[in-house]
Amino acid sequence: MDVLRCKERILSDDYADGVIDFPIERLIREGDDVCYIPLDERFSVAYLNRDIAPDLEESAFQYQYVPKLYGLMQTEGEAGAGQQIFDPSALVSSGIKQLQGPPLNLRGQGVILAFIDTGIEYTNSAFLDGFGESRIRAIWDQTDQSGEPPEGFYFGSEYTREDINEALRSDRPQELVPVSDVLRHGTIMAGIAAGSSVNGGSTYQGAAPEAEIVVVKLKEAKPYLREYYFIPGETPAYEETDIMMGIAYVNRFAEEFRRPVVICLGVGTNMGDHAGNSILGKYMDRVALQRSRALLVCGGNEGIAGHHFAGQFGVQNVTGSSQDVEIRVGEGERGFLLEFWGNATDTYNIGIRSPGGETIPGIRLGVDQMNTYGFVFEDTEIAIQSSLVESGSGAQFIRFRFSAPTPGIWTIQIRTEGEIYNGRFHMWLPISQFLSGETFFLEAGPDTTLTEPANGEEIMSITTYNHVNNSFFLESGRGYTREDKIKPELAAPGVNVPTLYGNRTGSSLAVAMAAGGVAQFMQWAVVEGNSPLADTREVRNYFIKGAKRSNALDYPNREWGYGALDVYGVFLELSGNRRVNL
Repeated sequence: MDVLRCKERILSDDYADGVIDFPIERLIREGDDVCYIPLDERFSVAYLNRDIAPDLEESAFQYQYVPKLYGLMQTEGEAGAGQQIFDPSALVSSGIKQLQGPPLNLRGQGVILAFIDTGIEYTNSAFLDGFGESRIRAIWDQTDQSGEPPEGFYFGSEYTREDINEALRSDRPQELVPVSDVLRHGTIMAGIAAGSSVNGGSTYQGAAPEAEIVVVKLKEAKPYLREYYFIPGETPAYEETDIMMGIAYVNRFAEEFRRPVVICLGVGTNMGDHAGNSILGKYMDRVALQRSRALLVCGGNEGIAGHHFAGQFGVQNVTGSSQDVEIRVGEGERGFLLEFWGNATDTYNIGIRSPGGETIPGIRLGVDQMNTYGFVFEDTEIAIQSSLVESGSGAQFIRFRFSAPTPGIWTIQIRTEGEIYNGRFHMWLPISQFLSGETFFLEAGPDTTLTEPANGEEIMSITTYNHVNNSFFLESGRGYTREDKIKPELAAPGVNVPTLYGNRTGSSLAVAMAAGGVAQFMQWAVVEGNSPLADTREVRNYFIKGAKRSNALDYPNREWGYGALDVYGVFLELSGNRRVNL
């Protein structure tokens, strides 16, 4: 494959990006204007000239192959340049601090912690060892085209630890390694999980302060996708394709039975079936089951955002039963996407009523189709894609794309078609930062609000709680999955957590804390040879056994999963000293 031409396609908005879960090379003919990057024997990322690529609104058949966009999962926090006196209480509550010293001395030695996010401020002392050398083993900056890309990826620039150390010795490090993190999201996560002991831990310390670090700085989503998804202004948005390539890159650093990799993902989206069937989720599941790997994902901050609706028809309801779903669209909303997911055994049709009373009655949805509707007294246009059986999930799927929606109450009428055997359906609006105005369901529910890919079967999904008062964070996403599989596994501290830049809150902080704790366990299990075959499934089950649980709650549950993160509790279980629930 021509590397230069492939790089141009990857970066150009004239080429459509796609995520592929079948051997794409069998479909490519000589002369096709396409390039692709294989991630493994099944998954690839492809780039096709948009002049010949299917239109994004043409068919629901290609739904899973169009990259979803993901946002950052951190809420606002206290401003500041860091803590004057570091408060380790979150590390103590998580059972992390207790293991950093004798007798186990679990500080992440020999473990690689990987972050696929907004970059890293590599000059920060929290990422240096005791000799002033960088603990960052490698950085792949997808946004920087000035250097050499990693082998097989064709774009971006890769910087090794040698490059970084040379830059640190320079008076002008950014000229040698021009990696930055303007948003600081990736730096904050890396600091929580793997920050060095600054001033003996009195100024700052992460969960695994001696782990090595690998970073992927994600490039921004292409303009054509931002426009399709109505991403507001300068809101950060990242493509599924780039995240998958980031995972493939950091996965290369694992050495089975010797050097484990813990992958931490602090981004999320509301698009997808919320049952673990997205291509990103499936790819992560495959990586998670490889030896010496552990994959952790945050559960998002959509719990009380009003962006999820769950409906229920009685079993054996016949044709004509209906439910109204009301959406309040705020002022200034440029547009948004709405997704409907119904059970495979049931069939639904839909109608729409605008705030002004105009209706689109009784749309009968075919096997796989797209229709666009307008209104006489409204400027709104609604494109509706539908599939009776969406190929990735097997569920009935409908996507509504509202363009220039009139402010007010929009009503989606869901009608049954034939007999109903399950009766449940779900609808999701985009995550909060992907909406321009105050848009939400009038009868929203807080359950089944984990962002994707936290519904994946094999990965560890982490929700958020306040370690100061042991209360669940109201904004945190909640389980279970759309098919009632138990997610999340655990909750971790993520409210007013000390970071390198003041206290912050959000599920991305919680997953970073959990990832640092997993790095401690992987040091003991793989590096020290106590369980060299460890993978995500084994780690997950050990952490479930060691979780802190309250006698006031039943477990598992939708908020806490199996309990609160407690790495020390894991080792109590391993030693046979079971802890009594609080």
